[in-house]
Amino acid sequence: MAGNFSLEQLNGLSGFIGAALVDGDSGMALGMLGGGSMDLEAAAAGNTEVIRAKRNVAKMLGINDAIEDVLITLTSQYHLIRPLESNPTLFLYVALDRSKANLAMARHELKAFERTLDFA
Repeated sequence: MAGNFSLEQLNGLSGFIGAALVDGDSGMALGMLGGGSMDLEAAAAGNTEVIRAKRNVAKMLGINDAIEDVLITLTSQYHLIRPLESNPTLFLYVALDRSKANLAMARHELKAFERTLDFA
């Protein structure tokens, strides 16, 4: 399913903790970077449920817009979930240290990073 991609570029985000490219159908991570003590495989599976739930709610409400991103704000972290415009089945998941992250810049850089992904 996935062609050439590298999550390395995301390592440069301020406050970067970890990232995963996730198959939203299966919940499996196709690629992971960082994470430290965070279980990125569990995060991939769990955030698949977040995306499914939000899409279901949007459908129930008759909202036809695509999800650009989902932000989960924790006391010490930001978790960004971004379905890919080029392939909505896939999404990027990024965890950031809230005390070091620039949320607006991270969202901008994540969108720009998506354009560098190449899927065959």
